[in-house]
Amino acid sequence: MVAGALGVKICRSPPLTLVRQIAPQPVVGDVAAEVRKQWLGSRLPGRVRRGARVAVGVGSRGIANLATMVRATLDALRDMGAHPFVVAAMGSHGGATSDGQRQLLAEYGVSEQALGVPVKTDMTAVQIGTNSWGEPVFWDKNALETDAVVTISRVKPHTDFRGAYESGITKMLVIGLGKRDGAAQHHRWGVRGLRDMLPETAKVILEKTPFLGGLAVLENAHEQTARLQAVDREDLLAFEPGMLVEARGLMGRLPFDQLDLLVIGEIGKNYSGAGIDPNVVGRLLVECQPEFESPKITRICCLDLSPESHGNGTGVGIADLTTDRLLANIDPVPFRMNNLTACFLWRSKLPFAMPNDRDCIEMGIQTCWQPLHDKLRMAFIPNTLELAELWVSPAVIDEVAKNPKLKVEGSPVPVPLDAVSNVLQERMFPHSVRGRRRMSP
Repeated sequence: MVAGALGVKICRSPPLTLVRQIAPQPVVGDVAAEVRKQWLGSRLPGRVRRGARVAVGVGSRGIANLATMVRATLDALRDMGAHPFVVAAMGSHGGATSDGQRQLLAEYGVSEQALGVPVKTDMTAVQIGTNSWGEPVFWDKNALETDAVVTISRVKPHTDFRGAYESGITKMLVIGLGKRDGAAQHHRWGVRGLRDMLPETAKVILEKTPFLGGLAVLENAHEQTARLQAVDREDLLAFEPGMLVEARGLMGRLPFDQLDLLVIGEIGKNYSGAGIDPNVVGRLLVECQPEFESPKITRICCLDLSPESHGNGTGVGIADLTTDRLLANIDPVPFRMNNLTACFLWRSKLPFAMPNDRDCIEMGIQTCWQPLHDKLRMAFIPNTLELAELWVSPAVIDEVAKNPKLKVEGSPVPVPLDAVSNVLQERMFPHSVRGRRRMSP
């Protein structure tokens, strides 16, 4: 251990240089106005009668501008003469409890106090039929008893499988509004249940429920709203696969095909359903499924668990090394509930833990199969959602300089540590979720 110029401890790793991803990104300028435009320009106004009770299905992922989208949707429905309310659409999240899901939604600004409408988070699901596999189909009781249902869903590549329908409106209808029963029903079949059975269940839901349409949300590589599209129920199964292809092209990625060591500041459910996004780090870690071809990362260290995860350390096993602090922050109740319901167990096996961040990073360096310090290809990111800024080792800089989508900021500096040898992540990533969290009163 050595000390920096200001007396701050630093890690025995190569000095790192800040790099920004600067490729132009599509972005929606006025999110609220575009939400209203999409709903009011769709077939919805002609199908919602005045005085109708309309449920708005909302999930628990960290969608940018989610509260704005929900409020604008509620306003659009009121313009149609409807009486809207919010219903939780998030499967087994929040420990599969009503209170847990209510708290998750509130943290995203979706609460009765903030929106002035009821927010229903009851976990009761009703069997509405049987799909082509001979399996029962479940749906949220509150949603089923309304006059109409709409959803707000981000379309993006799933963390567990590849298919025509991954994360999006279809999945929210089946898994989110299927509550824990629907989630467990599909996850117990593993990848087949999500990739193959899920659209068969969706066909039953489209036939037997008051679902009318969904707002599809696409985000760019900087987690900004890139596109909004109202999708009618009749068009959903034909339209969503194309949006998934578009979303895959927009998503944030590491700008390198190979790294010896990747350090992730925080993991968590607010960054990815898998805690660590497999699409970013190139590790699927799902039983009996082939791994991604790129990027190839020899060693991954994860340092902390986001408080927004409420102790759900899902995906910690995607990393090779972690800290005692992260493991101590895992709450076994939501951790077990989410993973045992999902039936994906490999990626949540506990990795080797080190006493602090310094030891974790240095062990990553020692075990990453690159003994030549000056050749070490290392990157440090705040999480697997926010990839606009990252720090890289000298061995990667030449590659950065040749990429017009990347920009080097400043000179190499040591990794700063606090008095107990943990990384000062807020100093490295002041614009990240963690940086903004620490700046909040």
